[in-house]
Amino acid sequence: MKTKVLLCTLVVVALAGCQPATKNIDIANDEGKAVMGLDYRDFDQAAAAMIGSLVRSGTLQKKDGGRYVMATGRIVNDTMQRIDTDQLMAKVEQEMMNSGQVVMTSAVGDKAGDSMVYEVRDLRDSDRADEFDESTMQAKKTLIAPELSISGKIIQRDVKYDKKTKQVEYYFQLRITDMTTGLRFWQEEKILGKRGSSKTVSW
Repeated sequence: MKTKVLLCTLVVVALAGCQPATKNIDIANDEGKAVMGLDYRDFDQAAAAMIGSLVRSGTLQKKDGGRYVMATGRIVNDTMQRIDTDQLMAKVEQEMMNSGQVVMTSAVGDKAGDSMVYEVRDLRDSDRADEFDESTMQAKKTLIAPELSISGKIIQRDVKYDKKTKQVEYYFQLRITDMTTGLRFWQEEKILGKRGSSKTVSW
């Protein structure tokens, strides 16, 4: 019995020794192998390319030199992967705000809203408001409505390249809409293609 336990222990140790060592990734210069699914490099590449195109287009340049107030709308995930669309939009919002032409609102939005904006107002209108300095409470009619909304979609298409190879195409689509007129200000599509073994799954 002891011999069997010892053998099992040795097997486990041997298998553990065969595992690749864990190491940190240099996010700024990751030369790791490409994967068939989407990873952080794909999100960064798509967001940077699309917002770079948006900024260069001059769409967000206000005549008075001010900044647009923008809300984040719905981002549809039409892929076979469980993608957190907030991850993509966080990068998109960051790039737009860094341009100095946009300020994002947390008062409204599909997922980008901050519930605390309304919680403090509920507090103001409640009996507990008497416990707070009135001059520090948020006044009514101070929220700024968005002028623009950004929404989009991520689409996945699997294509049989040949008997041994599969091609996966990812379409990142973004559009900006004027909230007053309903007219679309800008639209962009970024395509990322990957080709690998037909045995590899992309979800």
